[in-house]
Amino acid sequence: MSTPVFWRDPALPHVELRKVEDGRSVCYAPHTHTEWSMGAITRGESTFVHGDRQCRVDAGCLVFINPNWVHVCNPIEGRSWAYLMLYVDTQWLVDLRCRLGLTQTPKWQDLTPDAMRSPELFDGFIALTDALLDRSLSVGEKNERLLAFLSTLLPRLAASEAPRGASERLCALADYMDTHCAAEVSLDVLSRQADISPGHLIRSFKRHFGMTPHAYVINRRIQRGQRALRQGQSIADAALDSGFSDQPHFQRMFKRLLAATPKQYRLGSVDEQKHTAAGKQGGESAVDGA
Repeated sequence: MSTPVFWRDPALPHVELRKVEDGRSVCYAPHTHTEWSMGAITRGESTFVHGDRQCRVDAGCLVFINPNWVHVCNPIEGRSWAYLMLYVDTQWLVDLRCRLGLTQTPKWQDLTPDAMRSPELFDGFIALTDALLDRSLSVGEKNERLLAFLSTLLPRLAASEAPRGASERLCALADYMDTHCAAEVSLDVLSRQADISPGHLIRSFKRHFGMTPHAYVINRRIQRGQRALRQGQSIADAALDSGFSDQPHFQRMFKRLLAATPKQYRLGSVDEQKHTAAGKQGGESAVDGA
């Protein structure tokens, strides 16, 4: 398996890119992202599970993953496959959709479909990812190409007419877990807050959020660890900040959910920062505009 490449630039905090050239041994556990993300299968095929739907995707397919939707994409029987994944900050994308006149509300709306085949959009996405990885381009040029691509793509994606819903009690519980994920959150405490039995809580929570309360907390901790690593924290500090009692546990869970080690993820940021100064020339003015 090739080492995954992560691209980030501190001057473009609303976007991140992952590139995998050989994913035969890549294996994700079900997980979520706080960002909206899209991917392209550039070689081979894999299984794609998004919410309640499962399908096979192969070279030329684009996939789209809504924020906080449980998903997984894994190789088929060890067959070769390669892919690109772009992660876009949800609120930034909400604001862009408003500026494009695609929505009147500054709130996230899930988008459909979750997979499509469009040679035009596929080629455009590949061109965008090539541009983001091109160290000769300025920050402004990269952001302009991102905006141009999304301005073409987003009108092709429809807002979901039936957004997923959970009871007010479960949503409040999820908010509590989001805030306190770095602390020890016991099932007994959660069940008392929700005023239901532990067994009922596990079943209800998984039905609405796609994972058990424990898996939900671990997922949030890993997301918190990602943010810490992006901000330049050491792996040890990121582990502690995320609520893991020791670094090896953090590393195991990080790799299980993200199919990469914390070191591989952190190096993407460090490597790009070395080239940020060259990329900023004449580019800052375009970063926030549409």
